[in-house]
Amino acid sequence: MEAPVQSLPVRRGQYRLNVEVVPGTGMPVVLMHGFPDNIHLYDQLLPHLAGRRPVARFDFLGWGLSDKPARYPYTAANQVGDLAAVAEAVSEHFGADQLVLVAHDASGPPAIDWALAHPGQVGALVLLNTYYHWTPSLRRPPAIALYSTPIVRGAARAIVRRRPDLDRRLYTWQVGRFICDPQIRARLIPSLYEQFGPARPAFWRLNNDLLTAVLTRRRRIPDLRRFAPPVKVIFGARDRYLNPRVAKQFAGLFPHSELHLLDGAGHYVQVDRPRQVADLIG
Repeated sequence: MEAPVQSLPVRRGQYRLNVEVVPGTGMPVVLMHGFPDNIHLYDQLLPHLAGRRPVARFDFLGWGLSDKPARYPYTAANQVGDLAAVAEAVSEHFGADQLVLVAHDASGPPAIDWALAHPGQVGALVLLNTYYHWTPSLRRPPAIALYSTPIVRGAARAIVRRRPDLDRRLYTWQVGRFICDPQIRARLIPSLYEQFGPARPAFWRLNNDLLTAVLTRRRRIPDLRRFAPPVKVIFGARDRYLNPRVAKQFAGLFPHSELHLLDGAGHYVQVDRPRQVADLIG
């Protein structure tokens, strides 16, 4: 069915967040993107959720159609504030006491941080091919490793600034490896890349923050083990990077967790298997 999408005005301090909502009944679902993407990551999933629950999806500051303040400290920790602003607005808009948080890729750290701080407001936490803390099984995609490794990243960024054609080819190759269906790949990647250029400052700074983000969150493992709300770990089994071993480690950390490895799906599990993911979200 066609989702009746509405815009929801949300401010993060002096900045504006791009938030879209779809009406429904029951506990709202909040969808979060990682990098290098935006809310269009959920274009395939949204029609399957529409009519089941209220749904909200948003662009973090620096991404998509949200504001992109210059010299802003784009970090996983600051993204927690983005989520906090959205969670408050969505809860008020739908009159909800609890939310279902759906995190993918780089939204894992802010989503889990917020959930740990507000467990009473979390009806469920859904983890889609994401990460939180460093583990030996975690693998950075090659383009992310290129842009987040100290020393190397400076040279890589200088090259793509001078060679936009190379930048597009690298983006198309890397993101293309995240999507299994060639037809969807051909349609989705250009729409994602169209909004990637203006998001580059956020992309660079989040990559600068990446290693610190995953290393410092290891100290929060005891908090994960005490997290009371239900957790659904839904990973595409063909993801080479945020792979099934990462999924199994997540499921083993939370006391009330379900593990679902979807065959025939890769890193963008919500793109490859949208109906299954919607059914599992509930």
